[in-house]
Amino acid sequence: MADDSFFLFSKDSFPIKTPKKSPLALRMVVLVFAMVCGVYICSICLKQMGIRTNPGFLNVEVIERPCLEPNIEPWEIPYVHYPKPITYARAECKCNPVRYFAILSMQRSGSGWFETLLNNHTNISSNGEIFSVKVRRSNVSTITETLDKIYNLDWSSSASKNECAAAVGLKWMLNQGVMQHHEEIVEYFKTRGVSAIFLFRRNLLRRMISILANSYDREVKPLNGTHKSHVHSPREAGILAKYKPLINTTLLIPNLKQVEDTAAKALEYFKSTRHIILYYEDIVKNHTKLLDVQDFLKVPQRELKSRQVKIHKGALSNYVENWDEVQKSLKGTHYENLLTGDYRK
Repeated sequence: MADDSFFLFSKDSFPIKTPKKSPLALRMVVLVFAMVCGVYICSICLKQMGIRTNPGFLNVEVIERPCLEPNIEPWEIPYVHYPKPITYARAECKCNPVRYFAILSMQRSGSGWFETLLNNHTNISSNGEIFSVKVRRSNVSTITETLDKIYNLDWSSSASKNECAAAVGLKWMLNQGVMQHHEEIVEYFKTRGVSAIFLFRRNLLRRMISILANSYDREVKPLNGTHKSHVHSPREAGILAKYKPLINTTLLIPNLKQVEDTAAKALEYFKSTRHIILYYEDIVKNHTKLLDVQDFLKVPQRELKSRQVKIHKGALSNYVENWDEVQKSLKGTHYENLLTGDYRK
């Protein structure tokens, strides 16, 4: 009896309770869940902000601010450019506006002398007779590729001002692909905002004499075996001026007319482009014409100089072997005034 009472007493008096679960595990679950949610939310935010993450690096896309337009008239906007060269950086000059141009002319019309004047300006780069190399004008694609390189300031020449150029262009003869591909070139000029500078010569007889003399110099090379289309000293000019060409009077008038027609066609082809028309004789007589060109290119006005020396000065009768025949051929014709036309330099 006593044992049973003890047993019952002990069992009822000390009931066995199930131990409570530790809160540590629950806390860990909540913490892990919070971390996963945080990482997910952060990844969504980063994508929306446009930030890309790479292992070990954080690349932030920076939007380059455009250059502020200078104070120009609305019609000028298509002719103002901000090139981004591939071969170098324009650095502090990247927001300096650049204007594109092309000198369209014919051989022995003073274009070489005129280009040296332009390149004497600190803000103008005219890169020479680029398309004298035939492969560069073999088709429209090579022409446009070459022009793109020039106007992107990636063309390297002795005349290149590069970073801070305000006007960049080239000298382009009409027989170097201009007339053959005039439609595509006009479209390129209008699309890219290229301005044309036409340079012609009024006295086509003087031009013819210069062409014949230059051909002779190319073959004979009287200047110590060196051919020079342009000279920089009176002595060299005197040596080249000694040659007197014999002009074919039978073809004289047809040749003069052909040159006139070519110039007229070029002006007709490019009349829809922004352009200026200049004549060699006018620039020689009146240097304010150079101010007009600088205004046309929108560069600061400067006094421009050239080291080139004129070869044929004075009366034409001193430079033609059969002058009497030439006079007889042109007397009473549309070209008679070419016999006496002269100017100073």
